[in-house]
Amino acid sequence: MVRGEGRTDAILDSAVELMAVTGYDRLTIDAVASRAGASKATIYRRWPGKAELVIAALARRGAVATEEVDTGDLRGDLIQTVAHMRDGLASQDGAVILGLLNAMRGNAELAEHVRAQVLNEKRAVIGRLVERAVKRKELPAHADHELASEIASALVFTRILVTDQPLGDDEIVHIVDAALMPVLTHQVQRKADRS
Repeated sequence: MVRGEGRTDAILDSAVELMAVTGYDRLTIDAVASRAGASKATIYRRWPGKAELVIAALARRGAVATEEVDTGDLRGDLIQTVAHMRDGLASQDGAVILGLLNAMRGNAELAEHVRAQVLNEKRAVIGRLVERAVKRKELPAHADHELASEIASALVFTRILVTDQPLGDDEIVHIVDAALMPVLTHQVQRKADRS
């Protein structure tokens, strides 16, 4: 039986590997424990349920938290951030995330966890990039980072998981230049800010 940090790694790896094969709904703690060489009690001591286990497994593999970048300018930061999003979705984790999104429709608890951990974190990453750009005077203070985050996520998600088309570096630069930078640099205040 694996112990300590190695056990945690084995459990989290097993959860992602099994979910890629079985999907979220058919994933069981029994199967994860068996594959990881751990007891169910060990798993339940660390994670209260399947949703928390899967979120932790994805977070560890980088599918949840987009790697923080700082190239010194907003455009470079956005290009690298979108590339990290692409790489996460193009890996085995993309199939896992697609399975999670499907399972969210019938599982309010899972949906709450995914929104809190996955979607909000991606939005926060873009938000931090925008905050730095505002401090560097690259952007106006009212730049709409939430819309930019949604656009980036939607374009990458659709390309990788829906249409199953590759998303090369040149296309990422095009997304940043044609969609994200114009949204962020647009001088019109958001409707909520005008009231």
